[in-house]
Amino acid sequence: MARMITGSQAVNIADLRRLAQKRLPRVIFDYLDGGAEAEVTLRANCRAFDKISFCPRHAVSPSCNFRTQVLGSEISFPVLLAPIGYTRLIDPEGELAVARAASAAGIGYVVATFAGHKLEDVRAASTCPLWYQLYLVGGRTAAEAGIARAKAAGYSGLVLTVDTPVAGLRERDLRNGMNDLLGTNLLPKVRSLPQFLLRPKWLASFLLDGGLPSLENVVISGKGPMPLVDVSSGLASAAVTWKDLSWIRELWPGPIIIKGILTGEDARRAVNEGARAVIVSNHGGWQLDGTSASIRALPEVVSAVNGEVEVLMDGGVRRGSDIVKALCFGARAVLIGRAYAYGLGAAGEAGVRRSLQILRNDVERTMILLGAGDVAHLDSSFICANSY
Repeated sequence: MARMITGSQAVNIADLRRLAQKRLPRVIFDYLDGGAEAEVTLRANCRAFDKISFCPRHAVSPSCNFRTQVLGSEISFPVLLAPIGYTRLIDPEGELAVARAASAAGIGYVVATFAGHKLEDVRAASTCPLWYQLYLVGGRTAAEAGIARAKAAGYSGLVLTVDTPVAGLRERDLRNGMNDLLGTNLLPKVRSLPQFLLRPKWLASFLLDGGLPSLENVVISGKGPMPLVDVSSGLASAAVTWKDLSWIRELWPGPIIIKGILTGEDARRAVNEGARAVIVSNHGGWQLDGTSASIRALPEVVSAVNGEVEVLMDGGVRRGSDIVKALCFGARAVLIGRAYAYGLGAAGEAGVRRSLQILRNDVERTMILLGAGDVAHLDSSFICANSY
């Protein structure tokens, strides 16, 4: 499989998706691949890019520069890896493999609260800029402990996700019995056994990794690390409000990034509350189904913040041309989630590296064909006005 990843058979992210589907049990692949409810937003995120047309400049120099800075950290091309909870389910190396791949590519990585590996171990495995994504699960004491650990480990940014007052209704997970898989009772897991047996390499690595360890980064006072099965109920009692920003600012001296912004009104509120950056995001279609595609919401947010903070975007990015389109609309960089997770599911760290190589090559080729010499020069003039 790794040989296929590094060879010509994996030439785009869709190829990595197909390879991940072959390697992973259905319940795990659908956890990665699916979205909320009817998956309208999941599809819209990708389709919205298809409707945007480029206006290229021809007969210009083919050289281009796509290095940029995000909150003072230089990255080799305008991509960061988005937080995905418990990638250890996809591959035992999980966040460690992702961090190593991000370091090799010279980009940043946002580590999820629900990571399967300790924050300190992810930091030790990487040389790239790391941000910590914060949920308030487990109460303020647990959140404060997580912030302190991220600060001590050298994480440079804190990402506060504001669009998850409850977990979205992910119907694929319900049909596949994902909660049964995460639970402690053995009997409900039996129905998933046939699909596990069809993926013996994944099953062997999963068992050798010890099954389902607890969430080492969410330590509940008097109880220890939170069990993975408690995540959904934990989110229901951990809704973030704007008032929470005041005590978080007291604990975190570095930049705070607000993730889950879809309107100019919320963007302005984030600026007023002291955020250094906002991430235009609908959670990849995993939360409220029927929301605007992220790329459609991006121009309103960019206009609202008026250059006072940096604007990032995630949702639906599957090609380098999608990245370039987001930059044309004013994003400083984009975050990718499924695009690298498909690589992780297909071939572990080698797959993540391949996904980033594909996107980097895509960005370079797109910019040369577009006639754009530097990512700093990208703006809406490179987009046909009648396509958005």
